Amino acid sequence: MNELDPIAAAEARLGAVLDRLGPLAIAVSGGVDSMTLAFFAHRHGAEMVHALSPAVPMAATERVRRHAVRLGWALTETRAGEFSDPDYLANPVNRCFFCKANLYDRIASLTTRTIASGANLDDLGDYRPGLLAAAERRVVHPLVEARIDKRMVRALAARAGLGDLAELPAQPCLSSRVETGIAIDADDLGFIDRVESAVRGLTGASVETRCRITHQGVVLELDPDDPTHADAAAAAMALTAETGRRWAGTRPYKRGAAFLHKT
Repeated sequence: MNELDPIAAAEARLGAVLDRLGPLAIAVSGGVDSMTLAFFAHRHGAEMVHALSPAVPMAATERVRRHAVRLGWALTETRAGEFSDPDYLANPVNRCFFCKANLYDRIASLTTRTIASGANLDDLGDYRPGLLAAAERRVVHPLVEARIDKRMVRALAARAGLGDLAELPAQPCLSSRVETGIAIDADDLGFIDRVESAVRGLTGASVETRCRITHQGVVLELDPDDPTHADAAAAAMALTAETGRRWAGTRPYKRGAAFLHKT
């Protein structure tokens, strides 16, 4: 190994962590972090578990299935049951705790293996209630243990030939588009997925965009300088009208804008 190659060094650290942890059950969401972890953990006998849910974009589920077939992963699909949890549906500030608690409890009912998440080093600097649920259930985070951040995850994906993952924008669950305090509703999440899919068809998959359900109505977040901005806004507005929702306009993309944390 070239000691001056940081990507090779990161891969070696991750391999050592995976060797130490033994065969894992990886919670695979379809995002770049968990998918890249799954790619490397597969070499160490990992099995993958993907939760089907109204909160998971259909494109993410299709991505997991496609890679599982192509790469020969052992994949189990399940339903975590968060939509039967009133604490989750109420969409409190710590909604993610209840989501992850349901997910990890469900995976634990399917396997005796240690459960692993795709959390990376950068996630430790954010308010992440899901990490508390993970800690309570002794879920491990191999990327964190290997000191791998988001940028290195993308570099590892690119080096491994997973170019589609390396360029994939961050894709948190669809419930993250619903402003804190507005109840989570499966129909709303399906609408959000439709809008974002339509917009990405115009902007391209690499452009950061969000359809938000806010207390004022539906908001499309997109860079105002994007050349497709007008067409994307028109498409989102049309889908909003078609479903009888209130349109509240556009604004620049802002990470976590639906999250209202009162201090």
